[in-house]
Amino acid sequence: MNNRNINDYLERLGIMKDEALGIKRDITVKERKAAEEYATAFWETMHTGMPHNALKLGSDGSGGYLVPDTYEKSLAKALSKKNILRKISTTIPTTHKLIIPISMGRENATWITENEPYKFSDSEFGKVEIDAYKLCTSIKVSDEMLEDGGVNLEKYIEDIFAERIGDAEEDAFVHGDGNGKPLGLIYQAPVGVITAEKGKITADDLVDLEYSVSAGHRKHGVWVMSTDAYSRVSQIVHHRGDGIWSKGLDKEDPMKLLGHPVYICNAMDDVAPGTIPVMFGDFRYFIIGDRGKRVIKRLVERYAERGQVAFITSQRVDAKLLLPKAIKLLKVKGDEE
Repeated sequence: MNNRNINDYLERLGIMKDEALGIKRDITVKERKAAEEYATAFWETMHTGMPHNALKLGSDGSGGYLVPDTYEKSLAKALSKKNILRKISTTIPTTHKLIIPISMGRENATWITENEPYKFSDSEFGKVEIDAYKLCTSIKVSDEMLEDGGVNLEKYIEDIFAERIGDAEEDAFVHGDGNGKPLGLIYQAPVGVITAEKGKITADDLVDLEYSVSAGHRKHGVWVMSTDAYSRVSQIVHHRGDGIWSKGLDKEDPMKLLGHPVYICNAMDDVAPGTIPVMFGDFRYFIIGDRGKRVIKRLVERYAERGQVAFITSQRVDAKLLLPKAIKLLKVKGDEE
């Protein structure tokens, strides 16, 4: 299933917009002019603190403003570089809580003789809910920086936003307990393999994990692992002495393990008894829902005596694994196994 196929699948569930499907609509001259005016007014307000009438439509009602469309795309791109799960998963825009029905079982074809009645089995259905949790950070800037025309405020905020929000997102997408934050993958994906040896990963464990994922999802499977796991696994060879790694074709192409791309995720566990340092599967079924646009609020009075201005940047997001069987976890054998 290619990217278009999974988008079509999600579209049938009624949860994707044209923009998420990559279907571009030509904007009118009037819309382009309005967007440019909003962007200009937005950054003038961020610099000076003096609001413009052009920002009224983008007000969040509490002193913050929705970021301009072009800057929204820049923030999303910066986040996908910092949070590796955004790069390999499916991201969709949402405007409300999504309740996605999914089939919990599998219907099979049955051989029957002529005139024999059809046999039907009871189908079980579950649901996946994609909500929205608020994540924010405060970015302080000195008065001198704002007054200095050579300082790129947009880039400064973008870099810090991506660093902090990206780290927090990645940690929640892996380990989140669902309490005020998304539920992490370690609670949604099943364990495919428990290593044969305590506190150690072998080549056989990796092969078993790969083949614990069904063929359809294995075809598009990728490895996600911690830096520690990457370091250890990179030293593993087959029994016959061959390496299990292959280099990408260029510097942008990730290394491959058993023929599948490998991505390092800083939120994943180190290799130790009882930990989960490796995941494998089709991460396109990990759905990240971005609720609305990101918001920036400018605070002046609170830090005026320090000669500083604070920018509160926030977003609302959730993430769920649509099909648990699409991704499997590797757990390192501990005392209890």
